[in-house]
Amino acid sequence: MDTKELVRMANQIAGFFQSYPRDEAVAETAAHIRSFWEPRMRSRLLDHAAAGGEDLHEIAREAAGILDEKTAAIP
Repeated sequence: MDTKELVRMANQIAGFFQSYPRDEAVAETAAHIRSFWEPRMRSRLLDHAAAGGEDLHEIAREAAGILDEKTAAIP
């Protein structure tokens, strides 16, 4: 799956949660990606976010920061 598709998917998730309070929206977006995306997909999203996160919804970008902190221990 290419990065553009991952960004689209992450933005859809972030868009769903954007009506939640900000901290909760970020946490829920991160939790969804952590729970339902395979490690290669998460890794590619984190790489994209680390490179500037072009076209990523701001909630998805913040969620990637949470994932980056917590994913190190997750296979």
